[in-house]
Amino acid sequence: MRAPVLKPILAVYCGLFLLFLYGPLLVLGILSFQSGPEGGPQFPIIEWSTYWYRDLFGMNPPSRIAPLPIEEGLIRSLVLSFMTTVVSTVLGVMSAQAFRQKFKGSSAVFYLIVLGMMVPGVLVGLGTALLANTLGIDRHWWSTAFVLHVVYTFPFAFLVMLAIFNRFDPTVEEAAWSLGVTPARTFRKVTFPLIFPGVLSAMLFCFTLSYDEFSRTLFASGRDLTLPLAIYGTFSVEIHPNIFAFGVLTTLFSLALLAVYAVLMGMSIRRAQRVLVQEEA
Repeated sequence: MRAPVLKPILAVYCGLFLLFLYGPLLVLGILSFQSGPEGGPQFPIIEWSTYWYRDLFGMNPPSRIAPLPIEEGLIRSLVLSFMTTVVSTVLGVMSAQAFRQKFKGSSAVFYLIVLGMMVPGVLVGLGTALLANTLGIDRHWWSTAFVLHVVYTFPFAFLVMLAIFNRFDPTVEEAAWSLGVTPARTFRKVTFPLIFPGVLSAMLFCFTLSYDEFSRTLFASGRDLTLPLAIYGTFSVEIHPNIFAFGVLTTLFSLALLAVYAVLMGMSIRRAQRVLVQEEA
């Protein structure tokens, strides 16, 4: 097949893929502007309104529509995601640093680490719940669910940092060691600024995966619900456009995180370039 024929086909395929990927977000945004409180998930829109956005912030008068139980769940999810991000990223950096050199049993350790992302979350969550009940351990989002989140997100941070260290030039560290700088100070002043873009990527991976994790949290969080579980609980009763409005705000929050990530990434790249220039000088 010639290139002039292949290009339109690839363009159509790319357009359909983007539509499949972002079409639900567009529909979500449109449905979030239904009128209320009687408006439902119907299309086309009968009357446009920001009622459901005001409903999320408690700015509407009381009605038969119960507010979304997201306040405590949102706080739990954010705290859990932050805890998971810190622990998984630190473990990922340390493990990838250790794998820069071959050691006995490295292959077994590698597959043991990535096993956490390969085992289905339902099986891991159910197994953890059964083990906790057998041992008489209370399940909470900050204990059993936190451990499962770390087991799940740690391999992603490890693989990201492993790729970063595979492209890392060790002569930069050797130059610092030749000047009598200790390994700890070399890592803090030389290595870490150079790998910081990878650290940011690992943190973003861990936070995103932990924030919307459902299957592992369902079995291991106990009675306290995180945000995905709280939203899922509302679907079993009745669907209202306040869910869609919250989805739009969550998407905007994710885009804001990406913007912050892009800014920090640019700052870290410029800082790494300055370090390289200083080392060459």
